[in-house]
Amino acid sequence: MPETGGANIEVAHHLNEAKAHVEHEPSRRAEILEVSEAIVLALVAIATAWSGYQAARWDGQQSIFYGRASKLRIEAQGRAARGNQIRLYDGLTVAEWLKAEAHGDTKLALLFERRLFPEFRPAFEAWKATDPIRNPNAPAGPTQMPQYKDTEAEQAAKIDQDASETFEEGTRARELADRYVRATVTLATVLLLAAISQRFKTTSIRASLIVLAFLILLVPLWRILTLPRL
Repeated sequence: MPETGGANIEVAHHLNEAKAHVEHEPSRRAEILEVSEAIVLALVAIATAWSGYQAARWDGQQSIFYGRASKLRIEAQGRAARGNQIRLYDGLTVAEWLKAEAHGDTKLALLFERRLFPEFRPAFEAWKATDPIRNPNAPAGPTQMPQYKDTEAEQAAKIDQDASETFEEGTRARELADRYVRATVTLATVLLLAAISQRFKTTSIRASLIVLAFLILLVPLWRILTLPRL
């Protein structure tokens, strides 16, 4: 009999252990789900903050690039306007020189020659050597000579090109800011799924929603990790 009682106690002990295991199993699952939800929410919070920060930084870069591009455009237009004025002045001076030469007024012709811009003079001297007064095959003017250079126009073109490149940099910064914003929108979807999962008592439904949220979370995380940063 004592042996039978000992066996009953041992069986009862095993039954109690099995019961405790059954009772604690749902609790463990709930704890795992809660930990998973906490991890997802933490990742969403960190990624959202970082994505918003980067979007704001790239928006700032866009404004800087666009402002710089506008400044360069204005400078290029100023250079181009000055170049047009110089070309007009030299053209009128050459016209008056031709009149003076045609009338044989050497003194007046020399006066107009001295009034030419230094940069224009090499082309004028080369054109003058072709005897434009008596040579019908002479070029139409100094601007047709190989020696002619228009520094202002060249500088204006270069600055305008720099402005175009700077504007493109601003456009690229805007596109990157938009990408970070789109990642933030996706993170909001993950946050919504995580919040909905907490409304359900059924473990399988909660687990499914958390797994779905985590899978969606991988997409914005990958974008944030691979996008350029400031």
